[in-house]
Amino acid sequence: MTEPFVSTFHVGWGDLDSNAHMKNTAYLDKAVDTRMLFFQGQGFSMREFERWRVGPVVQRDEIEYFRELRLLESVRITLALAGLSADGSRFRLRNEFYRADGKLAARLTSSGGWLDLAARRLTVPPAGLAAALQALARTEDFEPLPSSLKA
Repeated sequence: MTEPFVSTFHVGWGDLDSNAHMKNTAYLDKAVDTRMLFFQGQGFSMREFERWRVGPVVQRDEIEYFRELRLLESVRITLALAGLSADGSRFRLRNEFYRADGKLAARLTSSGGWLDLAARRLTVPPAGLAAALQALARTEDFEPLPSSLKA
């Protein structure tokens, strides 16, 4: 995949803060929706995650804000890979939020791994899921990450 994955949403009433622009938690929610749409498009629905008893877990989010998003504005959200371990157990995903005028509104970088839901420990994802991540477009600052598994 040479281009980032893209989804488009509108800023809804529930996405607003008291300043009448998109609140920080709404950015996190829209980013997760975009990620899950990517996985579903790669054949990995929520049912597949349930069947495998594995799920993505975010350990850190960092948001940079550049421009406001307001009620009913269209927002285009990209998803790209900013880091990945060789075994796929650890990832860094980058979402960028663009206004309808094409201007960058925000950038979210999320670091995480794959949680074995039975053992409650980080694990290596199923091979197809790791391959889906590897196929994502990479950011300019992509870097290899260490495995989340202990030697």
